[in-house]
Amino acid sequence: MKPFEKAAILFLLKHLLSGAAGAVVLGTGLLVLDVANLATLMGSSDHGIIAAVMLYAGLIVTFGSVAMGIGVMTLNEDTRP
Repeated sequence: MKPFEKAAILFLLKHLLSGAAGAVVLGTGLLVLDVANLATLMGSSDHGIIAAVMLYAGLIVTFGSVAMGIGVMTLNEDTRP
């Protein structure tokens, strides 16, 4: 692997992980605060674990993609006043 490829992959991975961290925080907040009785519904369902996995997976994919997109789009941002 060439050095610039490694740097690009690490750049994207860093942004993916920051988006995933935000997704986990949001998902946990939704469940802890029981927004729209979501945690109650998951707790009383036979498939609550699957619902929780789907919630976190969807949030991680969405937030990770957004964070990676923002990272790529701001690569060549002009910071001069």
